[in-house]
Amino acid sequence: MKHKKSYLYILGILIFIVLVWYFSKPPATSLRVIKVPVKSGKFVISVTTTGELEARSNEKIHGPNPSMLRDARIWQYRIEKIVPDGTVVDSGQWVANLDRSDLENKMKDQQLEVEKLKTQYIKTQLDTAMTLRDARDALINMKYSLEEKKIIVSQSVYEPPATQRQVKLDLQKALRTYRQTKENYILKKDKAKADMKEVEASLGKAVRKMNELKKLSSQFVVYAPKAGMVIYKRSWDGKKQGVGAQISTWDNVVAILPDLSAMNSLTYVNEIDISKVKKGQKAIVSTDAFPNKKFNGVVTEVANMGQQMRNSNAKVFEVTIQLEGHDSVLRPAMTTKNQIITDIIDSALYVPIECVHNNDSLSFVYLDHRKQQVITGKSNDEDIVIRQGLKKGEEIYLYPPKGAEDWKLHLLPKKQ
Repeated sequence: MKHKKSYLYILGILIFIVLVWYFSKPPATSLRVIKVPVKSGKFVISVTTTGELEARSNEKIHGPNPSMLRDARIWQYRIEKIVPDGTVVDSGQWVANLDRSDLENKMKDQQLEVEKLKTQYIKTQLDTAMTLRDARDALINMKYSLEEKKIIVSQSVYEPPATQRQVKLDLQKALRTYRQTKENYILKKDKAKADMKEVEASLGKAVRKMNELKKLSSQFVVYAPKAGMVIYKRSWDGKKQGVGAQISTWDNVVAILPDLSAMNSLTYVNEIDISKVKKGQKAIVSTDAFPNKKFNGVVTEVANMGQQMRNSNAKVFEVTIQLEGHDSVLRPAMTTKNQIITDIIDSALYVPIECVHNNDSLSFVYLDHRKQQVITGKSNDEDIVIRQGLKKGEEIYLYPPKGAEDWKLHLLPKKQ
């Protein structure tokens, strides 16, 4: 009895598993048989790429005066605060604050230099005043001594000749000493003036430099030169330069104000298709943000030199498409889809690319119960031109139907 129950239990489990498998398995699908007609009409050949919108022209928002920065020996500075990317500002409105810690250190050092030179100026002024005062006193004393010698000479007329000669010699010595003292006083006075001018010039230079640093400090707050939308500048690697970005003195652009009334789509074409793209070709441009809006454009620039794409071995060429007209919804850095029209065939037969199959050097399509050889022409992203082998309106298989691999291949008649 126990064995019977065990068998029933196992049988129940097996039935349950079978039922689960049966109801959970995907339904059997049969290959859908899809036929498409051979179309006729204008055939547009294009190269489709993705790109990015950019303003055709813009005004740069500069940081502090570069020559003043270099004079201050500041070679780069950091963006400390900036309005969000895409902010619309009025003329004269605040845009950014730049880090001036390096400048403030230089201002402190320069202030110490000014104070030092002021002290030196006062000291030199006192030293020269004391030196000239002593020289003047010595000159006055010598003048009094000279007068005394003259009186002695005038009173010596009654003295012996030797005495008269001695007092005259003393007068001549006193006169020579007075002249030397007077000349020394003039030299000391001139030297004092030169010393004062030197110290005064050094002090003036230091004060002017301090004033220039103060003026430069005011330029570390950046305002918009005109009304517009602030767009962050991109560095060489394409990264936006927002808060924390380092700006070089040699390229002191903090942000840009693009002209939104004239836009370009900057795109890259791979080296396989670049030979098809030429200046003057028409283009249809749309954006990911507004895919239903189409904008006409024209190719204005095609790079002569290719460049390596990052993280890829592919080579691409930069192409600029100038958009016609203006639309307020367009913004810089929007992703674009660009259809560059490289050729137009006014009248052609064409079918979807998926319909055409290849066998060695032959191309063929699947008609009713046969493979039909075709001669193909140019193609675009979706369709391919049929030069020979099909007629307008004929229906061909989009995908090979069941058993089509056994169908006979019908070749086109050879040209005589």
